[in-house]
Amino acid sequence: MAKPFKTLDDMGDITGKVVLVREDLNVPMQGGSVSDDTRLRAAAPTILELADRGAKVCVLAHFGRPKGQKSPDLSLSLVSQALARVLGRQVQFIPDCAGQAAVDGVAVMRAGDIAILENTRFHAGEEKNDPALIDAMAAIGELYVNDAFSAAHRAHVSTEGLAHKLPAFAGRSMERELDALEVALGNPVKPVAAVVGGAKVSSKLDVLNHLVTLVDHLIIGGGMANTFLAARGVSVGKSLCEHDLADTARAILDTADKAGCIIHLPYDVVVSKEFAANPASLRTVNVHEVADDEMILDAGPAAAEAFGDALKTCKTLVWNGPLGAFEIEPFDAATVALARTAAALTKEGALVSVAGGGDTVAALNQAGVSGDFSFISTAGGAFLEWMEGKELPGVKALLV
Repeated sequence: MAKPFKTLDDMGDITGKVVLVREDLNVPMQGGSVSDDTRLRAAAPTILELADRGAKVCVLAHFGRPKGQKSPDLSLSLVSQALARVLGRQVQFIPDCAGQAAVDGVAVMRAGDIAILENTRFHAGEEKNDPALIDAMAAIGELYVNDAFSAAHRAHVSTEGLAHKLPAFAGRSMERELDALEVALGNPVKPVAAVVGGAKVSSKLDVLNHLVTLVDHLIIGGGMANTFLAARGVSVGKSLCEHDLADTARAILDTADKAGCIIHLPYDVVVSKEFAANPASLRTVNVHEVADDEMILDAGPAAAEAFGDALKTCKTLVWNGPLGAFEIEPFDAATVALARTAAALTKEGALVSVAGGGDTVAALNQAGVSGDFSFISTAGGAFLEWMEGKELPGVKALLV
């Protein structure tokens, strides 16, 4: 089936051509070294394929938030050695991404060479999508590849502007991401389940409002579940809860009802009087038995099993956010149990499972199942905006 965007397969002969490749190299650093190279490994397939096909590969990326000011602490030169290690190739560093220094740096590259260009956000025009900077950056290259889905919700020069100036293509990482999202919510096999967890309803209002019109089962966990329980008249004690959003929660429940979406909330919960690992006051109770001085910190085992039973009736799953305070044992139990159920169904071929967001990735790693899901997105904001049904500028610019 034809894709709505061009990929590297559509590029033709690129020998000797300068390809500007937007990657996400915004990696965590510790003591001047890269402490987690996940994003570098995600970038590798596209960079290596372009280099092997004889392109002059010029990697564009942002790093931190320099706000248009040059800062040695936020120079991408700090990342070039780590990228070279991941690629198993030499990586040159070019001290600018526009202007004469960039032109001069690219001029000495040979076919198959790889270079990182300096932090795009050292230019104030980057985040403003400034036409002058678009022209200056486009002047360096002949083709443009966007491989950074995690930055696709930003309309910046390097994520959106260049796609209108040069022939534009999706890189392999971007392609995988867009294919997975299409399978998950664009054109999913029904029934569809969504798991939405996290602390606050307010941060995921748009997600919830959008999903109830699309999915058949919506499992709500984390602090968000407490707000929905309170809206239904359940006393949640000292739990994290946005009581002022009770009317909003009830409106979402009504919308779901009209759309034929079943909302699942926990009917047993794990509570404690203090937020600490394995506290003495730990107990599992029915949601109607939470004492005034207790906090709900996880869904209970019966709820986790019921959520799992709902997944067994579905063909597609989208997951964003944990079911409890998963960072501290034993409040990770429900998240781990449901993640393992989803992973087992995926391995059987009964479920297509797509998950995304930082906390979600960490929780699935903790459950030891991240390799068993169909697709895991490392994008945070972009994944969330996609779940809200918003158009992502960086993706829209690639559509043919």
